[in-house]
Amino acid sequence: MENKPIRKRGRPPKLFEAPKMVEVEEIVVETPIERPAMRAEMREESPAERAKRRAAEIRGHLNGIDEGTDEFYIDPSMIPDGWSYEWKRRLLLGAEDPSHNVALYRMGWEPVPLTRHPEMMPRDWRGETIERKGMILMERPLELVEEARQIERRKAVNQVRDKEAQIAGTPDGTLTRDHAQARPSIKKGYEPIPIPKD
Repeated sequence: MENKPIRKRGRPPKLFEAPKMVEVEEIVVETPIERPAMRAEMREESPAERAKRRAAEIRGHLNGIDEGTDEFYIDPSMIPDGWSYEWKRRLLLGAEDPSHNVALYRMGWEPVPLTRHPEMMPRDWRGETIERKGMILMERPLELVEEARQIERRKAVNQVRDKEAQIAGTPDGTLTRDHAQARPSIKKGYEPIPIPKD
């Protein structure tokens, strides 16, 4: 019977010896190393600096708006070609007015999406529309707006003609006002409407 070497389980036999560790005295050389900073040092902004920076942001955002400026003014360059923007009433005494809103949609008015002009609303605004003081910014194709203006102008001209005919006319069976002394003098002009001061 042959003697076979008995194999032990566990770690394999070492084939080489590990190098011996030798203690070496550590030498430290202090030399200043100059290197540029990777980024500016983070420091908290002072309240005065933060106030000054925020005031500059607000001035830039307002574009010179003061108390006397129309807060509903829309720069025409913001309006896309072929469209018209108008502010429309959204709330009546702080409540929704469904019948008015339905009439607006029926006439082609739709809210301007906030994504088109995000600078017009605060950053934390959760709505999807542009709103101010119960009004909402809406858009409609310019073609329909011009058509509606022509209809309104025609109505206004017809009202003036009807009133002129009423003033110049006489009841049936009476003398006409065709002669110079009885003819009414109607003058037309355009004047600005006086704005009451508070």
